Amino acid sequence: MNDKNTAQGGKPEISSSESVLNRESWRIFQIMAEFVDGFEHLACIKPSVSIFGSARIKADHPTYLKAEKIARLLSDAGFSVVSGGGSGIMEAANKGAQAGKSTSVGLNIELPREQNPNPYQDISLNFRHFFSRKVMFVKYATAYIVLPGGFGTLDEMAEILTLIQTGKSRRIPIILVESSFWDGLVSWFKQVMVKQGLISEQDLDLFKIIDDPDAVVQAIFDHYRSRTFEPSAEEQQRMLHL
Repeated sequence: MNDKNTAQGGKPEISSSESVLNRESWRIFQIMAEFVDGFEHLACIKPSVSIFGSARIKADHPTYLKAEKIARLLSDAGFSVVSGGGSGIMEAANKGAQAGKSTSVGLNIELPREQNPNPYQDISLNFRHFFSRKVMFVKYATAYIVLPGGFGTLDEMAEILTLIQTGKSRRIPIILVESSFWDGLVSWFKQVMVKQGLISEQDLDLFKIIDDPDAVVQAIFDHYRSRTFEPSAEEQQRMLHL
């Protein structure tokens, strides 16, 4: 009598569950490879600032031009600039950074639509998995700058706010640019989330809204006036035990 998992001819059949497990195991190795590649290429970019915003904003839009200026100021001030590597605000960030003195980095993601690598990247990495890409945005960042964008932009903003709020990441500047875009959301934070006790009023201090490009750069330097760009020994120890 043949075993139910053995095909005719004596070769074991692979069940659908085993096939899924094999695919998922291979996915783990892909993610590990993306981590290794990211660590190898990005260890040299410190200090760096991650910039986020919509891929749909055109090159002649005032917000694009503001993002480009902010990135240029940061680059000339000695910060590598990291973006998602695509069009819109990501392109503006890489373009401004490449025109300056420091490194322009793009963390590209393979998507069915919208994501085409922009040509202004000194270091260009390609990711298939959002998870490993998200880690790279956070790991070497000394600040986050968030300009108007869609769900992906809001996702990155919520990610870093949550990491800092819960102590999983050290406190770094989070700067929201374009008050006319963010005021409604921040008002909802205050009027709904704080009032219902879903976040504390002190959580609103985790970010600043700044519109002037020079003031954005100055706010980052002000934050690090009495601390180093690298996590202190105390910060490293605290994060390890959380």
